[in-house]
Amino acid sequence: MASAFDTARDALKRLPGAGFRSAERMALHLLVEHPEELAKLLTALSDAALKITRCACCGNLAERGNDESAENPENGVPPENGAPLCKICANETRSRARVCVVEHIPDLMAIERSGTFDGRYHVLHGRLSPLRGIGPAQLNFASLEKRLAAEPIEEIILALSNDVEGEATSHFLREELGAKFPALKFTRIGFGLPSGGALNFADPATLRSALASRRDF
Repeated sequence: MASAFDTARDALKRLPGAGFRSAERMALHLLVEHPEELAKLLTALSDAALKITRCACCGNLAERGNDESAENPENGVPPENGAPLCKICANETRSRARVCVVEHIPDLMAIERSGTFDGRYHVLHGRLSPLRGIGPAQLNFASLEKRLAAEPIEEIILALSNDVEGEATSHFLREELGAKFPALKFTRIGFGLPSGGALNFADPATLRSALASRRDF
């Protein structure tokens, strides 16, 4: 029978990015070295579980009871069943003409940290993967079509992974939505070498993407 410590460690190990050793260190830190932090962590997680939900419009993180997420038809699709809007969708200064489609919320956060995009987002919460049983019904597709019918969106920016599943998802969106909204513009983010990267360390797929995404200089 597993000990209480082993059970706690194994629970932490199931978190994304946590292996056996990192889970063990976290368990020791919270249970033995700094037990006073455990109560703070439990309170923070319990509070977040009650308040955090998905944005009614784009699928980003939103917080219940946030005044900024109050219903406002000018911000796009009105919230359903009292669901809140995220800070980005509730921000009237953000461009409503461009929507950047991403796979997951961390992708959205990464683009936001770059400070280069002033439009809005749509989070699919995954990508098409027939082998894993993930089809359009399992992703946040229907709400995107609803947004296109309700908002003055002119461009869809596809910021999905540069692999087979990411490409398949991009093509599906282009074909499905392009047929229903023929005036809609579709663009794909460029892929290539990272800043400071050297050519001799790049893999063939990255080099192909870098050449295909070249621009005037």
